Amino acid sequence: MACRLDALRNPADGPVHLPKEPRRIGVSAGSLAAVVDIDAAIGFVVAHGDAVERARLSWLRTGTPPPPAVLDSAEVGQTLGGGWPATWGDEVASVDATCFRLTELDDLGGLGRPAARRALDWLAASQQRDGCWEEDAALADSAPEWARPGSPEARLYLTANAAFWLTVAGLDARAAGPLDHRVGGAYAGVVQAAGQALAAQLRPDGSWPSFLAAGWLSAAVLHRQQMFYESARIKAVLAERIPQAAPADAAWLASTLRRVGVDEQEWTLVAARRRLAETQRTDGGWSSDDGHQFDVHATLAVIRAFR
Repeated sequence: MACRLDALRNPADGPVHLPKEPRRIGVSAGSLAAVVDIDAAIGFVVAHGDAVERARLSWLRTGTPPPPAVLDSAEVGQTLGGGWPATWGDEVASVDATCFRLTELDDLGGLGRPAARRALDWLAASQQRDGCWEEDAALADSAPEWARPGSPEARLYLTANAAFWLTVAGLDARAAGPLDHRVGGAYAGVVQAAGQALAAQLRPDGSWPSFLAAGWLSAAVLHRQQMFYESARIKAVLAERIPQAAPADAAWLASTLRRVGVDEQEWTLVAARRRLAETQRTDGGWSSDDGHQFDVHATLAVIRAFR
């Protein structure tokens, strides 16, 4: 469920730092050992990624700061209000597109830069009174189903996504203003309201009336809000879906939970990693349901999940 940007960056050569030793990561899978070939995944990104994606790889693997030109490229197109539009040149910012850009900037160590801080502040200011987010009505004719204004399912997904990134930013003083003493850090009040809104949507069986991705994003937010029971209910539902999950979904789930500090031995993460070991392609990458142009993005999510 990646944002489909109309103008993709052109591939360009750029420095990338590879690990000194080959790495294959084993994941317990019953009596068999499933293996993720991280070296092959790195090779896939190097071969098929653009300059920004290669820089994301370098940051994820070695913490190498990207060149200024790469960061400028990742930030291009930001609106005056602080968010990013879903299509090139549009003046209406999109919650979904802004969260997608924050994913890229996080992989570049760029959440503390002015562009990301403006975007995070825009997200915080865009929260509605009930703790939720919704796309601008002007995007009704162009928004995909998961971001369509007026859709309750889209509203819940966007709320989980925006709250997740404000949660991540609140853990890092570089990405926002002075840290709040409450759970949630710099955006504590905003994230707390969002957490309550997300928890209120949970059904008795732990499921939720929205897209699958809203589940793991909500679980991450609720985990950081110390609403562990609610988070565990969601993860129990997710665990039933992981064996049949699309590779990109398993990668997004795993990288999301790891980003908020869920232990890598937690059973949901173990199951997701097992699924990734089963679905790695022979070229080292993983497939995205949003089209082959997002395969590198999905593969970077796997690398992030196995950090």
